[in-house]
Amino acid sequence: MTEFLQFTLGGISFGMVYAAIALSLVLIWRGTRILNYSQGAMAVLTTFIALNVINHTGSYWAGFVVALASGLVLGAVIERTAIRPVENRPPLNAVVVTIGLLVLIEGVAGIIYGGQYRSFPAAFSVTGLHAGSVPLGISRNDVFVAVAVLVVALALAALFRFTATGLRLRASAFNPYASRLLVSPNTFLYPSSMDSIFVLGFTAAVIGGLDSPVGAIVGGLILGVVLNYVAGYLGSNLVLIFGLVALVAVLMIRPSGLFSVTHERRV
Repeated sequence: MTEFLQFTLGGISFGMVYAAIALSLVLIWRGTRILNYSQGAMAVLTTFIALNVINHTGSYWAGFVVALASGLVLGAVIERTAIRPVENRPPLNAVVVTIGLLVLIEGVAGIIYGGQYRSFPAAFSVTGLHAGSVPLGISRNDVFVAVAVLVVALALAALFRFTATGLRLRASAFNPYASRLLVSPNTFLYPSSMDSIFVLGFTAAVIGGLDSPVGAIVGGLILGVVLNYVAGYLGSNLVLIFGLVALVAVLMIRPSGLFSVTHERRV
């Protein structure tokens, strides 16, 4: 029972990261009808920048702020120079362009920072928490991950639902850069380190429905918990395989997702 509790809480923590990535994909899709496959590479590049800042200043939060700022600049430049020209064009154009950007950015990151694996500092302690004498299988940093993503998701929901500005900013999503910083302490940082995380975030978005922000959160949580059970009971080497199986299953059984929006979308 203790093991099950640990896997569940750990799955919720990772699920919130998948939810953040899924939410960013949903927001961009709703605003542009384009899936940006280079988001993972963009996030890795900004995380390398954050790591440089942290190493020079000793401050995680300075790196966090710089990563968000550099992500906004990078995103704006790519939107203007690469994404906007393929809007309202055949869908395959955007797929080719964004996959090309993925390869290009990861290549640039590899040239600048090298291909070796690097550790990334955590915002808070990674020592496991206990409820009395029972280990919970999560740390203060895991709690920070879940709370941070939830706060950002609620803030974005309020922005896009209750403000006129929000209606004009549906394509402006900064979650990938924040989520990369949140997940890095649990993985290693290298030029293609975001690829598998992005695939699982995309799977979460498909599970929830690409038009549904709520679905992105729920899809991320479901996927995170299920895959943590897979890792705990069957082995971590099967996680990505099960994630891809889940993606194929949803596309075959309910391609519109669990929370798909069926009514006409208004701009």
